[in-house]
Amino acid sequence: MSDATPPVNPYQSTGAPLSPADEKLWATLIHVGGIFFCWVPLLNCVPALIGYLLLRDRGPFIRAHTATALNFQITMAIGLTISAALLAIAIGALTAFAIWIIIVVFSIIAALAANRGEGYTYPLSLRFVS
Repeated sequence: MSDATPPVNPYQSTGAPLSPADEKLWATLIHVGGIFFCWVPLLNCVPALIGYLLLRDRGPFIRAHTATALNFQITMAIGLTISAALLAIAIGALTAFAIWIIIVVFSIIAALAANRGEGYTYPLSLRFVS
């Protein structure tokens, strides 16, 4: 057995903490990112998931906003998936449209809150990650 320390993995880095301005910028972009992918179930989670995985350890503000955005987008993806299953009857189109409106409205509200440096909790959101 050797007492030598293992080699450092150059790809495993949490990175330096973000400045408050950068945290606000990235949080705003992550909230807005869900709007651009909301037309496809499960794809709406991609910006929030990438932001959560890459930025969660770079500051408490960005961690809170990425977790909140990811929880909301996962909840909406579940709703869109159920709506897709209900497309056989006319109600699926109506629920999908309502969910798209909810995603757009609440993502804009969350992005504005993030840009002001405030916290935000989405209504109608289940908590999957923290």
